[in-house]
Amino acid sequence: MIDINLIRENPDLVRENIKKKFQDKKLPLVDQVLEDDRRRRELQQEGDALRARRNALAKSIGQLMREGKKEEAEQAKAQSKSNNDRIAQIEQECVEVEQNLKKAMMMIPNIIADDVPIGKDDSENVQGKVFLEPKQKPFEVPYHLDILESLGGIDLDSARRTSGNGFYYLTGDVARLHSAVLTYARDFMIDKGFTYCIPPFMIRGDVVSGVMSFEEMDGMMYKIEGEDLYLIGTSEHSMIGRFMGTVLPESSLPQTLTSYSPCFRKEKGAHGIEERGIYRIHQFEKQEMIVICKPEESDYWYEKLWNYTVELFTSMEIPVRQLICCSGDLADLKYKSCDVEAWSPRQKKYFEVGSCSNLTDAQARRLNIRYKNEKTGKNEYAHTLNNTVVAPPRMLIAFLENHLQADGSVYIPEVLRKYMGGKDKIEVKKA
Repeated sequence: MIDINLIRENPDLVRENIKKKFQDKKLPLVDQVLEDDRRRRELQQEGDALRARRNALAKSIGQLMREGKKEEAEQAKAQSKSNNDRIAQIEQECVEVEQNLKKAMMMIPNIIADDVPIGKDDSENVQGKVFLEPKQKPFEVPYHLDILESLGGIDLDSARRTSGNGFYYLTGDVARLHSAVLTYARDFMIDKGFTYCIPPFMIRGDVVSGVMSFEEMDGMMYKIEGEDLYLIGTSEHSMIGRFMGTVLPESSLPQTLTSYSPCFRKEKGAHGIEERGIYRIHQFEKQEMIVICKPEESDYWYEKLWNYTVELFTSMEIPVRQLICCSGDLADLKYKSCDVEAWSPRQKKYFEVGSCSNLTDAQARRLNIRYKNEKTGKNEYAHTLNNTVVAPPRMLIAFLENHLQADGSVYIPEVLRKYMGGKDKIEVKKA
């Protein structure tokens, strides 16, 4: 949610930002906000004047009664009742105006960074840096599910019976590899100075609406029937919500946290949930990075965060690149964002394995996350950022394809061997 003062002082900037995101249908929201804001202030002024008048009348009624001026006192009482009735009307109208204003404000997208490329959708995202040159395999790389099955590492049929499409059982050394990568990612981030956390896996509705837009919420979140609780789509939701309604000491910033959680996603409207394989699923596990910092530090942390993901993947000898998200591919709360994509030897192209976002103060305003400025003594909104450290199973797909050997075994890089009991490869499982 952006600052109401920005809409008051520079509505044309807000309109231009909406156009850059190709959301012209939201342009009327700017005028709606301005009108609701004007009406709110008008009602507040009228209400304040009536309350002052009510207080004055209360004093005068007593004085008139003491002076025996009953008729004038009765007139003052009637005027006071009329004022009270109007005050009640104003308070009710203020509630309605406030609700409409907040709803409209939450639908207006965050102002994007000046260096965000302008484009309608993800097809117009821009390639950034490339890390590690992809190596061509001297043999044909099978589909990732075939690799998993040859290693005895997956059971989709049983998962369909127990849970439906979009779920799987991992088994044996593949399940161990899955856990090994998550454990390595945890230790990697701890070594970078981040505090490790395991958050609640369910959050309330006010946290959900604070961390994401309505469109994202509808397309992602599973709601617990009969309760004000949602399963988290990523630990970022719970981790940012932890600071809701708090005022942090400036000396405590930046908060640098890394969190593990399972993630649950409806993937509503997404392509591929019915497809054979594990690229897009309803449940997975992830290691995440979260930073809460002062506004002047968020650009610095944005660059630092996505580069940590690059460092992690390249340490596992997986080629990756940065993909800069264009304006039309940015969710409403995002100031800027980029994906880290891993090389697929089978498809001979890159695919997303992580995403880094700077949301400036958009989440902080929704959740009222502030810090006390030591120089001014004022409470100011913090900036929030999040980034994927690693998210199996997409990581597994990149790992298996890049480390597949000609004999069907999968090579284990040095950094993971201590988490794999010293194994340097996963062998094909004999029939």
